[in-house]
Amino acid sequence: MGDSKEAGAEAPPAGATARGGLSLLSQAESEEPSAQGSALFLGGSEVKSRAVVKYSSAPPRAAFARLEEKTDLKLPPANWLRESAKLGPAGTTILGTGKKSKPFSSFGMAYDFIDSVGNDVDVVSDSENIKKLLKIPYSKSHVSMAVHRVGRTLLLDELDIQELFMRSSQTGDWTWLKEFYQRLIDQKWQRKKKSKEHWYQKAILSKFLYYSINGDGAAQPVPSAAEQRESSSSDQTGDADGASWPAPFEMPSPVSEDPSASSQGSEPLEPSYIVGHLASAPKEQNLTTLFNDGENSQGLKNDFVRNILWTFEDIHMLVGSNMPIFGGGRYPAVSLRLRDNNKPINVLTGIDYWLDNLICNVPELVMCFHVNGIVQKYEMIKTEEIPNLENSNFSTKVIKDIAQNILSFLKSNCTKEGHTYWLFKASGSDIVKLYDLTTLCEETEDKYQNPFTMPVAILLYKVACNMMMKKNQNKKHYGTIRTLLLNCVKLLDKSRHPQIIASANYMLSELFQLDEPKKEESSESPLNENSDESYSEEEEEMPDSDENGSYCTSSDPPDDNKAVAIIKSVGELSVPEKYKSIHQIRPSCAFPVCHDTEERCRLVLSYVLEGLKSVDSSIKKESDLPAADPSTPIPLKYEDESARGGPEGLEKQMALFLDKMGSLQKGNGSSQSGMTPGSWQHKMKLQLILKSSKAYYVLSDAAMSLQKYGRALRYIKLALQSHDTYCCLCTNMLSEVLLFLSQYLTLCGDIQLMLAQNANNRAAHLEEFNYQTKEDQEILHSLHRESSCQGFAWATDLSTDLESQLSVSCKCYEAANEILQFSDLKSQNPEHYVQVLKRMGNIRNEIGVFYMNQAAALQSERVVSKSVSTAEQQLWKKSFSCFEKGIHNFESIDDATNAALLLCNTGRLMRICAQAHCGAGDEFKREFSPEEGLYYNKAVDYYLKALRSLGTRDRHPAVWDSVNWELSTTYFTMATLQQDYAPLSRKAQEQIEKEVSEAMMKSLKYCDVDSASARQPLCQYRAATIHHRLASMYHSCLRNQVGDEYLRKQHRVLADLHYGQAGRLFQLLKDTPCELLRVQLERVAFAEFQMSGQNSNVGKLKTLSGALDIMVRTKHAFQLIRKELVEELGQPKSEEPTPVADAAPGLNREEVLKLLSIFESRLAFLLLQSIKLLSPTKKKTSNNVEEDVALKTNKHIYSQLLRATANKNTSLPERIDVLVHLLDQLARGSAVQ
Repeated sequence: MGDSKEAGAEAPPAGATARGGLSLLSQAESEEPSAQGSALFLGGSEVKSRAVVKYSSAPPRAAFARLEEKTDLKLPPANWLRESAKLGPAGTTILGTGKKSKPFSSFGMAYDFIDSVGNDVDVVSDSENIKKLLKIPYSKSHVSMAVHRVGRTLLLDELDIQELFMRSSQTGDWTWLKEFYQRLIDQKWQRKKKSKEHWYQKAILSKFLYYSINGDGAAQPVPSAAEQRESSSSDQTGDADGASWPAPFEMPSPVSEDPSASSQGSEPLEPSYIVGHLASAPKEQNLTTLFNDGENSQGLKNDFVRNILWTFEDIHMLVGSNMPIFGGGRYPAVSLRLRDNNKPINVLTGIDYWLDNLICNVPELVMCFHVNGIVQKYEMIKTEEIPNLENSNFSTKVIKDIAQNILSFLKSNCTKEGHTYWLFKASGSDIVKLYDLTTLCEETEDKYQNPFTMPVAILLYKVACNMMMKKNQNKKHYGTIRTLLLNCVKLLDKSRHPQIIASANYMLSELFQLDEPKKEESSESPLNENSDESYSEEEEEMPDSDENGSYCTSSDPPDDNKAVAIIKSVGELSVPEKYKSIHQIRPSCAFPVCHDTEERCRLVLSYVLEGLKSVDSSIKKESDLPAADPSTPIPLKYEDESARGGPEGLEKQMALFLDKMGSLQKGNGSSQSGMTPGSWQHKMKLQLILKSSKAYYVLSDAAMSLQKYGRALRYIKLALQSHDTYCCLCTNMLSEVLLFLSQYLTLCGDIQLMLAQNANNRAAHLEEFNYQTKEDQEILHSLHRESSCQGFAWATDLSTDLESQLSVSCKCYEAANEILQFSDLKSQNPEHYVQVLKRMGNIRNEIGVFYMNQAAALQSERVVSKSVSTAEQQLWKKSFSCFEKGIHNFESIDDATNAALLLCNTGRLMRICAQAHCGAGDEFKREFSPEEGLYYNKAVDYYLKALRSLGTRDRHPAVWDSVNWELSTTYFTMATLQQDYAPLSRKAQEQIEKEVSEAMMKSLKYCDVDSASARQPLCQYRAATIHHRLASMYHSCLRNQVGDEYLRKQHRVLADLHYGQAGRLFQLLKDTPCELLRVQLERVAFAEFQMSGQNSNVGKLKTLSGALDIMVRTKHAFQLIRKELVEELGQPKSEEPTPVADAAPGLNREEVLKLLSIFESRLAFLLLQSIKLLSPTKKKTSNNVEEDVALKTNKHIYSQLLRATANKNTSLPERIDVLVHLLDQLARGSAVQ
């Protein structure tokens, strides 16, 4: 029935320690049968009972001495009321019969066995209270008990109304309850005095037990009745006058009054610390300083001889018992009872004896009968026989039903954690009523008049602490923990108990995982499961059905309208399963579902703020601080960029920051508010501040992902201000906290970079940045009590200058990297280190590009003839320095792709430097300068390094293609400039031609014309242009060269080859008809030049034929031009007329007209030369028919061409149509030929 892990366990569980100087179980005690469960079978019906001793302070069990007949118990033994080695240090209390149950006895047990509370155990109480409850249907005596709920556990304590009201008469406390009692229950209340017979029976029993232990003690003279009363009831009177009913829990002065007092280190704070550091909790907490005069005087100490985990049927109870158990010889464990032979055992006594033996797992009962104090005889009774004794018959099954019904009734109605319920049955009455004293108390002036408030709050706190230690094992307890802590905080007075309230709020903030993925929306989350472990005061009360019991709240007489629930007749408790709700427990207060990160962080910050308020309110020197209103926004300081000195000022601030980080390693905790390092305020504020910084960091990250960069900067500023305060207070900086700081600065760098890149939304970002919630203001107010919070001002200002923003971003990354160098964080967090270096490389690239673009802008504004300015050179140096550092960053983490991109950008910077040097001097006398060559060659070197960094195209095809294109462009630009502005003053023509040729061929090498991509047409155009330029160069060389026939032949072949390649590539492109036409015309000119050097007519005719064939192949170019012209002419017909120039920007009319005129003149020249060479006068024989046909065709075409060119009014499209028609005829004639 019990938890299997408790079987046979005698040692206390983890968490139970020796209390008040008592020892743990002795060897003899550990052998008692209570270590083994028992199942008793009585009257054919099974009643399951199992008891496991969790703790015992009893000495080795003493064998009882059988007294001789006629022993007079009225005479005291020699050892009466004296300490005995057999009895141990507990003295007479081990016998327990004279010891009145203390009002908070269940709390003492709950504190010691905190693991069981709220989860495994249904009831925690004194065994006397358990017996009293189970005897309700059989007894006419009154019942008065306080009931508290913690999770699924009920704590039961005796509420002695007689004693309580006596105290009220003396002190004035509890007057509200006394008035309520007199008004509704007993108007003529008066204290009932106990009879002399009561004290006589107590004295007889005490002397009997001492005789039974001592055996040979000589009889002593009988003391007077007054002495008997004084001595035998010393415990009771002491309790009644003193500790039994304390005054309401009021601290004479707040805990905060003396920061150096021992209360500063008291342990209610510790679990939250230890939770924060993921360590184990202390097993027992010293509550002395939290309770005025200590826990002993308040009855909060667990001073039962035994704490037993008793399982009765399916009810699990943690029971405290002081019943004496004797043993030895034939009786290893027996209970000893004294009975008056003249009075038969009644049902109540039988139930009493039976339950005592069941709870303590004692198998036998020894009964000693006496007449007027004279011993008569002994009788041995087995525990299972007790229900069948004469005059004491009772059904164990009915007792089981009573237990289940009472527990069901209480669990169904005592639903609010932190509330004190009062279970009351008047003497002689059959009606049992349940009142909510907390609600009644709140109607009075001082809600802290309830003396149970403080113990309940502490217990809620301790149970929550215990669960927090195990929070990672099962997150479904989060809802329970939250409810426990919220109820704890609700019960406590903030001014009296700041330490517990601060700690509880910190633990509440710890329940929310700030870094967990956003899967809380999932309905399958264990956080949303309903369990039976927690009740919230906000729960909607479920109406109780009469099917499950006749207790109700509405149909009673007017006098009962204050009762939460009523059992109309105690007889109902004997009906099996009359109240069925024992397993139908209401759903718990589920853990709140936060649908987004901001909501979760805001909850955390609300708890952090409450914790900070508690800490701040307890600090003595608060009055010494400058007054500040938390509701007044703290002014945000903005400095003029010129005052700050831009990036140069940042350098100084960074140096100060790094000095500060270095000093933190040594530790120098200092507080402006006067907190003592090591005090609970100091420790707690550190944890709360660290939690707030984490929450603001997560908020900033979430805002960043939403592209709310102004809001993100505001949150990261608050995170860094929190961290700055933490640094000021911290005496020993943990590496984990340094890592957090590195992450904060990294995110701050990201935000500053994004703000720089989104300058168009600057106004919106500024508005978001300046907004502040009242909660944020109050947290900042608490931070300013300890520090100026300006340590990271350099990183969090919202600048309006792009350069400043980029510089701040870079400094943030550099600071994050510097922090990783401390405490070997770099090797412990390699992923974060790589991310920081990547960001450093990226921001340095951004800054390098920024300076490079500035230099290019200066260059474009500069007058051509002027030389390079100093400002430009400074910008080059800055840009180059940034690129160089960025390349180093990427290379240090083996990021070849990004390193290649930065090398590529460095190459571009070198080209800008080269271009800057080309503007000097007169444009007409300009030559390609050595400086240009130097920078272009440097650019080539960087591009080649980029390719080497990548290794192969497979690594990153897009980057590889981009670098190749830039390299090809560099070679092409260099070759073009050398060709167009040949440095003839420094180099020979042949050398220049050679260098141009080499550069052009290298450009071709890195120009990929075959791969299909978006850049392919550009590559084809570039390649065609290179071939065209090379062909033109060789053509020019051939014209100007004299002498070396081999070179002339070589140039002729190369010119012809490159013209052919250029024509082929231009023909592939659909949008370059003019370039194609120009190339073809140059080829025709090249043919004419060749023909001028020929002497034979046959050779000339062959060359002419080839030239005409080239002319025919230009038809494609004319068709493309005509198509564009038609589209251009058709455009104005649309609804919105557009100028022709805008319609076809790719077509230059002037150039077309110029090329068309040249083409017509060259075609006419070739046709004329052909006619001359084919005419009979030039030929010796005219027998060739084909030549005659060609001559005739050429004459016809020539005549048409002359007529067409003679007509000056012909439009451009018409002229092109004529040419296309003529070329068609020429093509047909050539075919016939």
